[in-house]
Amino acid sequence: MATCKKGLYICNIFEKAIMENKPKLVYITRKEHFNAAHRLFNPNWTIEQNELFFGKCANKNYHGHNFDLFVTIKGRANPETGMVMDLKKLKLVIKEQVVDELDHKNINVDVDFMKGQLASIENIVVAIWGRLEPFIENGKLHCIKLIETERNYVEYYGED
Repeated sequence: MATCKKGLYICNIFEKAIMENKPKLVYITRKEHFNAAHRLFNPNWTIEQNELFFGKCANKNYHGHNFDLFVTIKGRANPETGMVMDLKKLKLVIKEQVVDELDHKNINVDVDFMKGQLASIENIVVAIWGRLEPFIENGKLHCIKLIETERNYVEYYGED
């Protein structure tokens, strides 16, 4: 720094001090679990078209999954609490808005927020985002990850 002007050097030290005291951006994640049944079936297609495209997932008697749901919020910790969001509150919001609505239900028949939509994991995860986003405090919903099987999952990051 010897070649810098004294004023510039002091300015850089001041900016660095401000940045070091600024709360850092962190990501918090809550994992939940629910069981639900669904059927992949497009009512505008014939039964044969549905069976050809969706295979066993078009079974007229539905099929079930043990879903794992990960909800990630990003934000800066509140200096008074040290938290981005109280995880107890996040747990309650996820329970009320998602788990209670989906657990041990037939997504195609019993879940109001999925009415009129094909019950694909992609559509489910987007609908979950819409249910949770209004309740996120002091941060921003970053990602919803929904695991359908050990080999299949979807991540949704919103429309930013």
